[in-house]
Amino acid sequence: MQLTLNQIDKSFGAKKVLRGISLSAEGGKAFGLLGRNGAGKTTTIRILMNVFSADKGEVLFDGKPIDYTKIKFGYLPEERGLYAKRKIFEQLVFFAELNGLSHGDAVASVNRWLVRFGMTEYANKRLDTLSKGNQQKIQMITALAHNPQIIVLDEPFSGLDPVNAMLLKAVVKEEIAKGKILFLSSHQMSYIEEFCDSIAILNGGQVVLTGDIYDIKRNYPRNRLVIRSTERDAILAKYQNACKLCEDGSLLLTLASPDEKQNVMKELSESFDLDEVKVFEPTLNDIFVEYTENAI
Repeated sequence: MQLTLNQIDKSFGAKKVLRGISLSAEGGKAFGLLGRNGAGKTTTIRILMNVFSADKGEVLFDGKPIDYTKIKFGYLPEERGLYAKRKIFEQLVFFAELNGLSHGDAVASVNRWLVRFGMTEYANKRLDTLSKGNQQKIQMITALAHNPQIIVLDEPFSGLDPVNAMLLKAVVKEEIAKGKILFLSSHQMSYIEEFCDSIAILNGGQVVLTGDIYDIKRNYPRNRLVIRSTERDAILAKYQNACKLCEDGSLLLTLASPDEKQNVMKELSESFDLDEVKVFEPTLNDIFVEYTENAI
């Protein structure tokens, strides 16, 4: 499966919110949709899910205009949307039926997911009696119970303790392994790096960077070395302005050219007691800040 957004534009009145958004996600992989608040992520998601239409451009599924009567979406919004005063089981079945399941299939699916998330004891309780983390798991069941082909998760790990986060991570990996298309939007870059093969970074309603995370990192100049050593002061003295001390206690040495790295690494290992020396690669957080620090 492949889902493609092709040159999507959207305006609200005089305000142009999206400007030629193009990206592509594949089945069996997670795609990270990133951007600062107001960058256009939510509008992109709503057009993707046919909440409203684009002014220009198209949404394609396997190269053809998507048929929303045949393709099911599962959506976990950042702002949760279930009924606080209603019993959990009743509304989970209701939403599963709303997404196309028969009553019997909805009941069976909801029961399976309640077991999977360890939530069966809460089935007949009101949503507002649950902790924030357990409410999050119920919201996740709403997104998955109807077995959608495309899953969109907006800040899915917000408010979860480490145990519940591990459970949710396992479920997300299982859905990806089933060949589904998964969109993940989050400001927690560690989760994006853990799950996503590819990303798109939005800034000012435009895609300012997209591609495979590994390739994006490899394309950065490889002229910096990370060094860990008990002889930091001696290394700083030798390389002076080319070397600086980082907050985590490591040293960052900038070379005149990437071609120098093998010789310099050899020189370091022969001259100093090293715990580690490696080529510096930017984190996804570094890349995100670089491409969004200045709003378009």
